[in-house]
Amino acid sequence: MSFLLESIKQSKPYLYSAFSSIEDGEQHLQRIIELDRYWERLKQPPQTVIWQSSDLPKDIVISGEYDLIYAGGTLSLLHAAMMVGKYDRKVMIFDRQTPAKSTRDWNISRKELLNLSAIGLFTESEIDSAIVRQYKNGWVEFYQPDGSQKRLVMENVLDCAVDADKLLCLAKEKIKSVPGNVIIAERTFIGCYQFDDHIVVKIEDRQGNAFYYKAKVLVDVMGILSPVAMQLNEGSPQTHVCPTVGTIASGFEDVDFDTGEILVTTGPAEASSGKGRQLVWEGFPAEGSKYISYLFFYDEADSPNDKSLLGLFDTYFKTLPEYKKQGVDFLVHRPVYGIIPAFFHDGFDRTREIADDHIILFGDAASLGSPLTFCGFGSMVRNIHHLTGDLDRALSDNNLSKKHLEKISAYEPNVASMANLMKYMCFNAATDEPNFVNDLMNEVMIVLDDLPHHYRQAMFRDEMKIEELVLVMLRVAWRYPKVLMATWEKLGVQGSFGFLKNLVGWALSPVR
Repeated sequence: MSFLLESIKQSKPYLYSAFSSIEDGEQHLQRIIELDRYWERLKQPPQTVIWQSSDLPKDIVISGEYDLIYAGGTLSLLHAAMMVGKYDRKVMIFDRQTPAKSTRDWNISRKELLNLSAIGLFTESEIDSAIVRQYKNGWVEFYQPDGSQKRLVMENVLDCAVDADKLLCLAKEKIKSVPGNVIIAERTFIGCYQFDDHIVVKIEDRQGNAFYYKAKVLVDVMGILSPVAMQLNEGSPQTHVCPTVGTIASGFEDVDFDTGEILVTTGPAEASSGKGRQLVWEGFPAEGSKYISYLFFYDEADSPNDKSLLGLFDTYFKTLPEYKKQGVDFLVHRPVYGIIPAFFHDGFDRTREIADDHIILFGDAASLGSPLTFCGFGSMVRNIHHLTGDLDRALSDNNLSKKHLEKISAYEPNVASMANLMKYMCFNAATDEPNFVNDLMNEVMIVLDDLPHHYRQAMFRDEMKIEELVLVMLRVAWRYPKVLMATWEKLGVQGSFGFLKNLVGWALSPVR
C-alpha cells in the first residue's frame, strides 16, 4: 500500500477504501491532491509567469518553432486538429500528465456533437465511434420532503455519453499524421517571454530540465489551474466553482440504461460548519454495463465552505448508496473528477481577461462556459468554428496583440446571463433554509413543465431567448415569492445590477 493512500486512511476512510481497490488509485489520488492546491493558490498573490523579452536568458537554445504552442493536452487537441487539418498550421502540444487523457467523460446531445463533423474535424462515423451510449430521454428532479417533487422529462439534452479519451485520441492522431507537429507528455509550463513578433515558452520535464520553444501564439488550455489565467485576472480567475467527483462503475441494481439523470437531489443541503452546500447527483449510462455518476455542488470561489475534492470524494463513496444501490458485483472502473469554473461578468459584455499579446485562453482556462449545463467541452464544441477560423485569420494578418486576440472568444451573452442562475444554487447556511435550493428549483421545474416543450430543452442546452428566460423568471417569482428576497441575499445590489447589465448586453447583442 502506498504512503499517499495510507495518509488518508483515517481522515477519508471511504475514499481510502475505494481507491485502494482502483487500478492506478494512487496516481488518481495524486492528481486530485494537485487539483485541490487550487484552493490555497486562490488565497495567495498570483505567480508571475508572463515575462518581458529582456528577461530571457541570453544562452538559451530554442528547441523548436511553431505557429501555435498549446499548454494542456485535452480540449486543445480538438482545436489543434482543426488548425493543422484545415488551416495547415504547425503546432506543438504539451501536458504535465499524458495528452488525450481526461479526468472526466462528456455528455452532450448528438445534434451538438455533429457540429464537429459539419466543420470537417471528424467524419460522422468517427463521432459515432466515440459515442458509447445514447439515451431515449433524461430528467431533472429536486428533493421535496413530502415526495411532491416534479420530475421534468426531456429529450435531446445531454443524451449521448462520449468516450472523451477516444475522441481526443482521434484528434491526436490527425495532428501526428502531419509531419512537423509535436505532442509531448510530462512537461510542465513554467512561463513565457513576450516579444513584439513572437513568444518564447519555457517548460520543464520531471527531472527539472528546461526547454524553450518559439511560437506566434501561446494557447493556454491548462484548465482551472492555469497560472496565466491567475496572473491576467489578478488572482481571481473565477467567481464561482462547481467541485465535481464521481466514478465510472458497473454493478448497480437500479439503473435505467435508456435514461439520463441530468440533475438530481436526494435530500436538503448540508448545513453543518464548513459544509454549507447543496449536493447534487448526476447519472448517465455509459458503455455496456457501466454507469457514470457524479456528485457536485455550486459555490462562490471565496466562500469558507469545504470545497476540496478529497472531502467531496469521501462524501461521494459514503452516500452513493442513497442515490444508487450497489449489487454484489459492484466495481469501480475509474474515478472522474474536476473543478468546473464560472465567472460572473459584471458588465454588458465579457469582463474576464482571456488574452494578452501573443497569448490566448480557451476552455476552462478562459472560464466562459456555463457550469449549469454547457461546460468547457460543450462550449468548445459550440464555438470551435470561429475559435479556429478567427485565430487563423489573426495569424495570417499578424494581428496578435491583446486587443485583437481577446476578440476570439467563446463568450456568449445568453450563456453569461443563464450562468447567473447558478448563484441561486449556491447554498448559504447563514441565510438559507436547508431545503431552499430544492424548493426553488422544484418551482422552476413546475413552471417549465407548464410551458411548451422547447422551453425545457432550451434551458438545459443554454439556447434560451431572452424573452423566454424573462417569462420563466416572472412565473417562478409569481409561484415562489421567496425568490425575490433570495435575489437580494444571493446577488446584492452590485450583483443584481450586474445581472441586469448582462440581460441588457444580451438584448443588444446578436447571439451566435
